[in-house]
Amino acid sequence: MNTNSFLLLRLAIGASMLGHGLVRLPKLQTFSHWMVGSFAKSILPQALVIPFSYVLPIAEFIIGLLVITGLFTKPALMAGSLVMIILVFGTCMIENWEALPSQLIHVAFFTMLLQFISSNTWAIDQLLIKQN
Repeated sequence: MNTNSFLLLRLAIGASMLGHGLVRLPKLQTFSHWMVGSFAKSILPQALVIPFSYVLPIAEFIIGLLVITGLFTKPALMAGSLVMIILVFGTCMIENWEALPSQLIHVAFFTMLLQFISSNTWAIDQLLIKQN
């Protein structure tokens, strides 16, 4: 993969994650209530859903910011994959099959970027490497 293609994919998935977090952070409590309500009839205990509902928007925002800037890119891509895998599991627990394709596409983007991480030349990571 060439470096420009990598950059465009990185910016796209980063913008998606950043955007998800950015719109949820100002209404964190409302988002949490919505998520808890969505999982009310699932087998997942509320004791897991409530903290996750507060952590998710923060994680999305931070991961998105890191991926867009290319700072700690590989760990951010790994974290993004993990968040999405957790979301896939949760989506299956509430049988929200309509949301599943979007989450799987996010995992595919993260995985592809991890596979071609050597193409990550337009990134703050590269500046840090050059300084060491």
